[in-house]
Amino acid sequence: MAAQTTLPAPLVELVEQLAKLPGLGPKSALKVAMTLLEWPRSRADSLGDGILRLRERLCLCSRCAGLSETPVCPVCADPTRRPEELCLVSQWDSVMLLEETAQFGGYYLVLGGLLDPLEGVTPGQLRLDALRARLAEGAVTECILALGATLAAESTASHIKNLLAREFPGVRLTRLAQGIPLGAEVKYVDKETLSQSLRFRQDL
Repeated sequence: MAAQTTLPAPLVELVEQLAKLPGLGPKSALKVAMTLLEWPRSRADSLGDGILRLRERLCLCSRCAGLSETPVCPVCADPTRRPEELCLVSQWDSVMLLEETAQFGGYYLVLGGLLDPLEGVTPGQLRLDALRARLAEGAVTECILALGATLAAESTASHIKNLLAREFPGVRLTRLAQGIPLGAEVKYVDKETLSQSLRFRQDL
């Protein structure tokens, strides 16, 4: 019977941490860890320093909750944008994609996820209080839902529709229109399709 190979404890610890990343299982995590071991020390140190700088230099914007190097991100700090339009997205990476289309001139709010009872994501875990605060300021006349076309997105849209009807009936609610296929997430949609969806958004 062949002897069982035991991995060194530091390698086991790194593999366990890497396996927690999206898209990495234990085998893939081990492959990444072994690759890191083959790198020159300077390259591995540079990667580690980059991860530390990422945590130290980035924060959430106090207005939209997107990633920023400053307390208020450049988009929220731009006085030339349209304050009457507020685009709601689930995560900050959707903001980057929407900005690349150059079709939207309003502001954003990152909800921090989508409602999904099966995954334990409830309304209390989304930034709905931040949404209420923005709408209470009185400048927003239209909320644009850029949440995708998944079941979780539909559930979130329905909840926000009820919230606005109940608390802010004067605010128009629209959603991204044609082009986004059923089951797709905004961050995976190409720029041209996203641009068309923004241009031809519909009332909800």
